Amino acid sequence: MANHKSALKRIRSNEKRRVLNRYQHKTTRNAIKKLREITDAKEAEKMLPSVIGMIDKLAKKNIIHSNKAGNLKSNLTKHVATL
Repeated sequence: MANHKSALKRIRSNEKRRVLNRYQHKTTRNAIKKLREITDAKEAEKMLPSVIGMIDKLAKKNIIHSNKAGNLKSNLTKHVATL
């Protein structure tokens, strides 16, 4: 167990961040899955910018690596273009 006040606070804040990061990551993954399941081109094109924004936000906060974000965006854009 932690011996200092600051260490106790760090434990609390780390747990808060961890829960928030997990929520954001899971929400983004669900949005990506939803986008990949869509067969209507117009609907997919409408949804793509919001999903890309979510991916960019994760990369900016270092929840996912920036290269992974680029690969995800590229693959999703290709997918939407083929619809």
